[in-house]
Amino acid sequence: MSSQSKTPLLDQVTLPHQLRALEESQLRQLADELRRETIDAVSVTGGHLGAGLGVVELSVALHYVFNTPDDRIVWDVGHQAYPHKILTGRRDRIRTLRQGGGLSGFTKRAESEYDPFGAAHSSTSISSTLGMAVARDLAGKDNNVIAVIGDGAMSAGMAYEALNNAGSRHTRQIVILNDNDMSIAPPVGAMSAYFARLVSSGTYHGFRNFAKQLTKRLPKFVQTKAKQAEHYARGMAAGGTWFEELGFYYVGPIDGHNLDHLLPVLKNVRDNDDGPVLIHVVTQKGKGYEPAEQSADKYHGVAKFDVITGTQKKSASNAPAYTKVFAHSLAKHAERDDKIVAVNAAMPSGTGLDIFGKQFPDRCFDVGIAEQHGVTFAAGLATEGYKPFAAIYSTFLQRAYDQVVHDVAIQSLPVRFAIDRAGLVGADGPTHAGSFDITYLATLPGFVVMAAADEAELMHMVATAAAIDDRPSAFRYPRGEGVGVELPEIGEALEIGKGRVVREGSKIALLSFGTRLQHCLRAADELTAKGYPTTVADARFCKPLDEDLIRSLVQNHEVLVTIEEGAIGGFGSHVLQFLALNGLLDKGCKVRPMTLPDLFIDQDKPEIMYDVAGLNAPHIVQMALSAIGDEGTVEEADQRA
Repeated sequence: MSSQSKTPLLDQVTLPHQLRALEESQLRQLADELRRETIDAVSVTGGHLGAGLGVVELSVALHYVFNTPDDRIVWDVGHQAYPHKILTGRRDRIRTLRQGGGLSGFTKRAESEYDPFGAAHSSTSISSTLGMAVARDLAGKDNNVIAVIGDGAMSAGMAYEALNNAGSRHTRQIVILNDNDMSIAPPVGAMSAYFARLVSSGTYHGFRNFAKQLTKRLPKFVQTKAKQAEHYARGMAAGGTWFEELGFYYVGPIDGHNLDHLLPVLKNVRDNDDGPVLIHVVTQKGKGYEPAEQSADKYHGVAKFDVITGTQKKSASNAPAYTKVFAHSLAKHAERDDKIVAVNAAMPSGTGLDIFGKQFPDRCFDVGIAEQHGVTFAAGLATEGYKPFAAIYSTFLQRAYDQVVHDVAIQSLPVRFAIDRAGLVGADGPTHAGSFDITYLATLPGFVVMAAADEAELMHMVATAAAIDDRPSAFRYPRGEGVGVELPEIGEALEIGKGRVVREGSKIALLSFGTRLQHCLRAADELTAKGYPTTVADARFCKPLDEDLIRSLVQNHEVLVTIEEGAIGGFGSHVLQFLALNGLLDKGCKVRPMTLPDLFIDQDKPEIMYDVAGLNAPHIVQMALSAIGDEGTVEEADQRA
């Protein structure tokens, strides 16, 4: 190896134009250095490792061949964008990834001009790049637009809608299908690489166009047969007939880790302008790091880890995670009731349903990244007397809201929504925060909406949902570990629409909906110490409201504060609506709702995010003191709490 090749190359590449100054022969070394840098950075921060390792060579090749940022690259979901971030001026901050004040774990327009579209939910890249391509054409420009979409994201209906629209428009656009999981490709190697180079070349395009012109002079039935023969011969050889039917020119499959295969194909496609093109690239998730390659999920999402061993650093807490409490509780009820089934959308381990699925494989359904289909599929199960639990993250359930309304709520079907990741989720930031589900579900007629204050309450809410058989229901719970309360053997069904009083007082009432209950108890300690005996109540239900409890709190206290881990328009709004319509706001009790603020809160540790949101114990103390007329600051309350 020459002394020049031993010189680190990544240190010379801060931005893509410096990458493009390298020789092609140097790109392999650069890719190896980029992979090591990605592994080292994620070992410090945690994050989505496997997907990024799978596209190291593709990231290098794209920025080498295309003139970014003028040429637009949209990374679907953004899980795989860490190498891209390192190559686009953010290497010096890559160890702030997913940290407070640091880089986002996803692409983000406000972060870099090299991120033309923010993506953290899947399957948006083809639609967004089509919009960019049409805008380019309207403006008379000639830049390229490239969508990089994983095969998992192709399970979402939105991707097909975009492919259909793009193919019918015949707009110049490049879609790269990163096939890393589903094994939809035939074996890749020298022959398929040669074929991909051939069909992407100008020579082949020219011959193809010449042949088309020639066949126009032949009888029509001959034209048709000639077109079919070429079309399906290419389909059988390359597996792309389906994409061609949608109007895309299919190229591939090619080895996504072989730069000698990637570079000529990308150059050929860059230099052609004959409508939309789909390049089928086969990669290995976790490529180049053995612990990731051997992991069942290819290190999709990891905590901080030891680079040498791959061992992830776990929390020292002994409290069970809410997700596991839900899964084990659901399994216990399913043992007693064979009508209970479970549905998830490509998140079996994230929702805990892998646990359920091992015990009841025939009653657990993963529908892929297809929340809309999943909700309506669950509705269909409910029509036949089964008891579906749709376990979907709050932020992902947003994608299926029409189905929740039209297919579930209007028909009053007993689909049970287990809403994981409720509230602020930490490192994934605002794209994954469960901020809006209280508002968007509690507004629907007939819905039962619950929030668990702790792990035991979650078990009771699983039991409650299992018992509700005449209408839809939902219960929400946060990411992470519980508070360590004693758990029952199995949950018991709660009385619908009834909360509970946890602590009695006489001056101030704190009415919590969800896991802010622990902060309410701390705030109550501080308020009581200041001479304001404080009641703490757990609402349990946003819909139907416990009207008797709310009426009693207002009539017997000087101040009522509602606290929830949701956006404006949720639980507090329902309480105020009830009080206003029943003339209870005029009885002397001051009512103050505390919600998430009207802004998107960037990633940080959850406790810091809740400080930003103003929903921790000191903020509750300050709100109550302000309402009762006592002066105090959050800082003072924080020192005492």
